[in-house]
Amino acid sequence: MTKVIRAALAACSCLVPSLAPAQTATAPPATTVQVNRASRDTWTPVMDVLKTQRTPVTDAQMARLRELPIEAIWGALQGRQYELCFVTGFEGTQPDAKLVGRALTMRYMPVRPDLMDGIKTLAKEGDWDFQYNVRAGEDAKPGDVIVVELGGMVDKATFMGDVTGLGIQSAGVKGVVIDGGLRDLSEFVPMRDFPVYYKGAHASAMADQVGVEWNAPVRIGTMTVLPGDVVIADVSGVLAFPPQLTADLIKDAESTVHVENFKREMMRSRKYRARDIYPKLSPQLEKVFDEWQRTHPKEGVVPR
Repeated sequence: MTKVIRAALAACSCLVPSLAPAQTATAPPATTVQVNRASRDTWTPVMDVLKTQRTPVTDAQMARLRELPIEAIWGALQGRQYELCFVTGFEGTQPDAKLVGRALTMRYMPVRPDLMDGIKTLAKEGDWDFQYNVRAGEDAKPGDVIVVELGGMVDKATFMGDVTGLGIQSAGVKGVVIDGGLRDLSEFVPMRDFPVYYKGAHASAMADQVGVEWNAPVRIGTMTVLPGDVVIADVSGVLAFPPQLTADLIKDAESTVHVENFKREMMRSRKYRARDIYPKLSPQLEKVFDEWQRTHPKEGVVPR
Protein backbone atom coordinates (compact mmCIF):
# COMPACT_ATOMS: atom_id res chain seq x y z
CA MET A 1 0.00 0.00 0.00
CA THR A 2 2.81 2.42 0.90
CA LYS A 3 4.46 1.89 -2.49
CA VAL A 4 1.14 2.60 -4.25
CA ILE A 5 0.70 5.92 -2.37
CA ARG A 6 4.25 7.02 -3.12
CA ALA A 7 3.77 6.27 -6.80
CA ALA A 8 0.54 8.25 -6.89
CA LEU A 9 2.13 11.27 -5.21
CA ALA A 10 5.02 11.14 -7.64
CA ALA A 11 2.61 11.11 -10.56
CA CYS A 12 0.67 14.10 -9.20
CA SER A 13 3.85 16.10 -8.70
CA CYS A 14 4.54 15.87 -12.40
CA LEU A 15 1.22 17.61 -13.12
CA VAL A 16 1.91 20.61 -10.83
CA PRO A 17 4.03 23.37 -12.40
CA SER A 18 7.01 24.50 -10.38
CA LEU A 19 6.45 27.77 -8.57
CA ALA A 20 8.81 30.61 -9.42
CA PRO A 21 10.46 32.38 -6.51
CA ALA A 22 8.35 35.25 -5.22
CA GLN A 23 9.37 38.65 -6.59
CA THR A 24 10.40 40.99 -3.81
CA ALA A 25 9.23 44.57 -4.38
CA THR A 26 12.08 47.01 -4.17
CA ALA A 27 11.50 50.61 -3.19
CA PRO A 28 13.10 53.29 -5.37
CA PRO A 29 16.31 54.60 -3.88
CA ALA A 30 15.77 57.50 -1.52
CA THR A 31 16.97 60.92 -2.65
CA THR A 32 19.89 62.07 -0.55
CA VAL A 33 19.98 65.77 0.26
CA GLN A 34 22.76 67.62 2.00
CA VAL A 35 21.27 69.91 4.62
CA ASN A 36 22.79 72.76 6.58
CA ARG A 37 21.12 72.44 9.97
CA ALA A 38 21.50 76.16 10.62
CA SER A 39 20.24 77.31 7.21
CA ARG A 40 18.12 80.44 7.24
CA ASP A 41 15.05 78.52 6.11
CA THR A 42 14.23 75.37 8.07
CA TRP A 43 14.64 72.46 5.65
CA THR A 44 11.66 70.10 5.44
CA PRO A 45 11.35 67.08 3.12
CA VAL A 46 7.85 67.98 1.95
CA MET A 47 8.85 71.48 0.83
CA ASP A 48 11.85 70.00 -0.96
CA VAL A 49 9.44 67.78 -2.91
CA LEU A 50 6.94 70.56 -3.65
CA LYS A 51 9.32 73.39 -4.54
CA THR A 52 9.36 72.72 -8.29
CA GLN A 53 5.55 73.05 -8.46
CA ARG A 54 5.29 76.35 -6.63
CA THR A 55 5.46 79.15 -9.18
CA PRO A 56 5.75 82.41 -7.22
CA VAL A 57 2.78 84.78 -7.30
CA THR A 58 3.47 88.03 -9.15
CA ASP A 59 2.91 91.57 -7.90
CA ALA A 60 0.28 92.08 -10.64
CA GLN A 61 -1.61 88.99 -9.48
CA MET A 62 -1.53 90.18 -5.87
CA ALA A 63 -2.93 93.54 -6.95
CA ARG A 64 -5.76 91.78 -8.78
CA LEU A 65 -6.50 89.53 -5.80
CA ARG A 66 -6.85 92.63 -3.65
CA GLU A 67 -9.76 93.74 -5.88
CA LEU A 68 -11.68 90.46 -5.69
CA PRO A 69 -13.81 89.25 -2.76
CA ILE A 70 -12.19 86.68 -0.50
CA GLU A 71 -15.40 84.63 -0.75
CA ALA A 72 -15.07 84.34 -4.53
CA ILE A 73 -11.49 83.07 -4.20
CA TRP A 74 -12.58 80.65 -1.47
CA GLY A 75 -15.36 79.33 -3.70
CA ALA A 76 -12.92 78.67 -6.53
CA LEU A 77 -10.67 76.74 -4.14
CA GLN A 78 -13.51 74.48 -3.00
CA GLY A 79 -13.84 73.05 -6.48
CA ARG A 80 -10.17 72.08 -6.36
CA GLN A 81 -10.50 70.15 -3.07
CA TYR A 82 -8.72 72.82 -1.03
CA GLU A 83 -11.37 72.75 1.66
CA LEU A 84 -9.26 73.50 4.75
CA CYS A 85 -7.83 76.78 3.53
CA PHE A 86 -9.77 79.40 5.51
CA VAL A 87 -9.85 80.32 9.20
CA THR A 88 -11.74 82.95 11.14
CA GLY A 89 -11.91 84.24 14.70
CA PHE A 90 -9.12 86.82 14.48
CA GLU A 91 -9.06 90.38 15.75
CA GLY A 92 -7.73 92.98 13.31
CA THR A 93 -5.93 96.28 13.76
CA GLN A 94 -7.38 97.62 10.49
CA PRO A 95 -10.93 96.30 10.01
CA ASP A 96 -11.32 98.07 6.65
CA ALA A 97 -7.99 96.88 5.24
CA LYS A 98 -7.36 93.89 2.98
CA LEU A 99 -4.07 92.04 3.26
CA VAL A 100 -2.54 90.15 0.32
CA GLY A 101 0.99 88.78 0.14
CA ARG A 102 3.40 85.84 0.15
CA ALA A 103 3.58 83.75 3.30
CA LEU A 104 6.71 83.86 5.43
CA THR A 105 5.91 81.28 8.12
CA MET A 106 7.16 80.86 11.68
CA ARG A 107 6.43 78.13 14.19
CA TYR A 108 6.73 78.50 17.96
CA MET A 109 6.72 75.91 20.74
CA PRO A 110 6.61 76.17 24.54
CA VAL A 111 9.98 76.95 26.08
CA ARG A 112 12.12 74.39 27.93
CA PRO A 113 15.84 74.71 28.75
CA ASP A 114 17.20 72.07 26.36
CA LEU A 115 15.11 73.37 23.47
CA MET A 116 16.25 76.92 24.12
CA ASP A 117 19.90 75.81 24.20
CA GLY A 118 19.48 74.05 20.86
CA ILE A 119 17.81 77.03 19.20
CA LYS A 120 20.49 79.43 20.41
CA THR A 121 23.21 77.08 19.13
CA LEU A 122 21.63 76.98 15.66
CA ALA A 123 21.18 80.75 15.65
CA LYS A 124 24.85 81.24 16.44
CA GLU A 125 25.93 78.80 13.73
CA GLY A 126 23.66 80.41 11.15
CA ASP A 127 24.28 84.02 12.23
CA TRP A 128 20.59 84.80 12.76
CA ASP A 129 18.73 86.07 15.82
CA PHE A 130 16.93 83.33 17.74
CA GLN A 131 14.14 85.83 18.50
CA TYR A 132 11.99 85.51 15.41
CA ASN A 133 10.28 88.89 15.84
CA VAL A 134 13.71 90.55 15.76
CA ARG A 135 14.98 88.37 12.95
CA ALA A 136 11.91 89.19 10.82
CA GLY A 137 13.06 92.81 10.67
CA GLU A 138 16.27 91.59 9.04
CA ASP A 139 15.26 88.63 6.88
CA ALA A 140 11.71 89.37 5.71
CA LYS A 141 11.29 90.63 2.15
CA PRO A 142 8.96 93.23 0.60
CA GLY A 143 5.60 91.67 -0.19
CA ASP A 144 5.80 89.09 2.60
CA VAL A 145 2.96 88.36 4.98
CA ILE A 146 4.30 86.90 8.21
CA VAL A 147 2.22 83.96 9.43
CA VAL A 148 2.93 82.85 13.00
CA GLU A 149 1.89 79.57 14.59
CA LEU A 150 1.55 80.12 18.34
CA GLY A 151 -1.20 77.62 19.07
CA GLY A 152 -3.63 80.37 20.08
CA MET A 153 -1.52 81.32 23.11
CA VAL A 154 -1.67 84.97 24.20
CA ASP A 155 -0.29 85.51 27.73
CA LYS A 156 3.53 85.69 27.45
CA ALA A 157 3.08 84.62 23.83
CA THR A 158 2.94 88.01 22.11
CA PHE A 159 4.78 87.74 18.81
CA MET A 160 5.66 91.41 18.57
CA GLY A 161 5.33 94.80 20.14
CA ASP A 162 5.52 98.21 18.51
CA VAL A 163 9.32 98.37 18.19
CA THR A 164 9.80 94.97 16.57
CA GLY A 165 6.64 95.59 14.57
CA LEU A 166 8.12 98.79 13.19
CA GLY A 167 11.22 96.87 12.16
CA ILE A 168 9.06 94.32 10.35
CA GLN A 169 7.01 97.00 8.63
CA SER A 170 10.19 98.82 7.57
CA ALA A 171 11.39 95.64 5.84
CA GLY A 172 8.45 95.95 3.44
CA VAL A 173 6.21 93.32 5.04
CA LYS A 174 2.55 93.80 4.04
CA GLY A 175 1.09 92.60 7.34
CA VAL A 176 1.10 89.86 9.96
CA VAL A 177 -1.20 86.97 10.88
CA ILE A 178 -0.63 85.73 14.44
CA ASP A 179 -2.33 82.66 15.85
CA GLY A 180 -1.45 84.08 19.25
CA GLY A 181 -0.81 87.34 21.05
CA LEU A 182 0.02 90.91 20.10
CA ARG A 183 1.58 93.51 22.38
CA ASP A 184 1.23 97.31 22.23
CA LEU A 185 -2.06 97.14 20.36
CA SER A 186 -2.68 100.88 20.60
CA GLU A 187 0.55 101.53 18.66
CA PHE A 188 -0.48 99.27 15.77
CA VAL A 189 -3.94 100.77 15.24
CA PRO A 190 -2.57 103.97 13.57
CA MET A 191 -0.42 101.92 11.14
CA ARG A 192 -2.93 102.17 8.27
CA ASP A 193 -0.82 100.28 5.72
CA PHE A 194 0.22 97.47 8.09
CA PRO A 195 -2.76 95.30 9.11
CA VAL A 196 -2.24 92.74 11.87
CA TYR A 197 -4.57 89.83 12.57
CA TYR A 198 -4.18 88.30 16.02
CA LYS A 199 -5.97 86.13 18.57
CA GLY A 200 -5.67 88.46 21.55
CA ALA A 201 -3.82 91.50 22.87
CA HIS A 202 -1.77 91.35 26.06
CA ALA A 203 0.65 93.57 27.98
CA SER A 204 3.18 90.76 28.51
CA ALA A 205 6.26 90.24 26.37
CA MET A 206 7.17 86.96 24.68
CA ALA A 207 8.50 84.60 27.36
CA ASP A 208 6.82 81.19 27.29
CA GLN A 209 7.31 80.37 23.59
CA VAL A 210 10.34 80.12 21.31
CA GLY A 211 10.61 80.03 17.53
CA VAL A 212 11.68 76.59 16.30
CA GLU A 213 11.00 76.60 12.54
CA TRP A 214 11.40 79.40 10.02
CA ASN A 215 9.63 79.29 6.66
CA ALA A 216 8.36 75.75 7.11
CA PRO A 217 4.77 74.38 7.09
CA VAL A 218 2.63 75.73 9.94
CA ARG A 219 -0.85 75.13 11.30
CA ILE A 220 -3.12 78.11 11.83
CA GLY A 221 -6.27 76.80 13.47
CA THR A 222 -7.71 74.27 11.01
CA MET A 223 -5.62 75.54 8.11
CA THR A 224 -2.20 74.57 6.77
CA VAL A 225 0.01 77.37 5.48
CA LEU A 226 3.13 76.57 3.47
CA PRO A 227 6.02 78.95 2.80
CA GLY A 228 5.28 81.06 -0.26
CA ASP A 229 1.53 80.46 -0.12
CA VAL A 230 -0.67 83.34 -1.18
CA VAL A 231 -2.30 84.81 1.94
CA ILE A 232 -5.43 86.96 1.82
CA ALA A 233 -6.98 88.39 4.97
CA ASP A 234 -9.81 90.77 5.68
CA VAL A 235 -12.58 91.24 8.22
CA SER A 236 -14.04 87.85 7.23
CA GLY A 237 -10.95 85.78 8.01
CA VAL A 238 -7.70 84.45 6.56
CA LEU A 239 -7.29 82.43 3.35
CA ALA A 240 -4.15 80.64 2.11
CA PHE A 241 -3.47 78.66 -1.06
CA PRO A 242 -0.62 77.47 -3.33
CA PRO A 243 0.79 80.24 -5.55
CA GLN A 244 0.64 78.14 -8.72
CA LEU A 245 -3.17 78.20 -8.56
CA THR A 246 -3.40 81.99 -8.64
CA ALA A 247 -4.07 82.59 -12.34
CA ASP A 248 -6.88 80.02 -12.49
CA LEU A 249 -8.41 81.23 -9.24
CA ILE A 250 -8.51 84.79 -10.52
CA LYS A 251 -10.37 83.67 -13.66
CA ASP A 252 -12.90 81.67 -11.64
CA ALA A 253 -13.41 84.48 -9.15
CA GLU A 254 -13.94 86.97 -11.98
CA SER A 255 -16.66 84.72 -13.39
CA THR A 256 -18.36 84.60 -10.01
CA VAL A 257 -18.21 88.38 -9.53
CA HIS A 258 -19.42 88.93 -13.10
CA VAL A 259 -22.58 86.89 -12.54
CA GLU A 260 -23.16 88.39 -9.08
CA ASN A 261 -22.90 91.92 -10.48
CA PHE A 262 -25.73 91.07 -12.86
CA LYS A 263 -27.81 89.60 -10.04
CA ARG A 264 -27.27 92.71 -7.90
CA GLU A 265 -28.33 94.90 -10.80
CA MET A 266 -31.49 92.85 -11.27
CA MET A 267 -32.28 92.98 -7.54
CA ARG A 268 -31.96 96.77 -7.55
CA SER A 269 -34.18 97.09 -10.60
CA ARG A 270 -37.16 95.45 -8.83
CA LYS A 271 -38.28 94.13 -12.23
CA TYR A 272 -37.98 90.46 -11.32
CA ARG A 273 -38.82 88.23 -8.40
CA ALA A 274 -35.96 87.46 -6.03
CA ARG A 275 -36.48 83.73 -6.65
CA ASP A 276 -35.87 84.30 -10.36
CA ILE A 277 -32.55 85.96 -9.60
CA TYR A 278 -31.10 83.96 -6.71
CA PRO A 279 -29.62 81.46 -6.27
CA LYS A 280 -30.04 80.45 -9.91
CA LEU A 281 -31.17 82.64 -12.79
CA SER A 282 -34.53 81.75 -14.29
CA PRO A 283 -34.60 80.77 -18.00
CA GLN A 284 -35.92 84.23 -18.84
CA LEU A 285 -33.11 85.94 -16.93
CA GLU A 286 -30.51 83.66 -18.50
CA LYS A 287 -31.43 85.25 -21.83
CA VAL A 288 -31.27 88.73 -20.30
CA PHE A 289 -27.85 87.88 -18.87
CA ASP A 290 -26.56 86.78 -22.28
CA GLU A 291 -27.49 90.20 -23.69
CA TRP A 292 -26.10 92.00 -20.64
CA GLN A 293 -22.69 90.35 -21.04
CA ARG A 294 -22.22 91.97 -24.44
CA THR A 295 -21.88 95.40 -22.83
CA HIS A 296 -20.35 94.26 -19.54
CA PRO A 297 -16.95 92.58 -20.09
CA LYS A 298 -15.69 90.11 -17.52
CA GLU A 299 -12.04 91.19 -17.63
CA GLY A 300 -11.07 93.47 -14.78
CA VAL A 301 -14.47 93.11 -13.14
CA VAL A 302 -14.94 94.24 -9.54
CA PRO A 303 -18.01 93.93 -7.28
CA ARG A 304 -20.69 96.55 -8.04
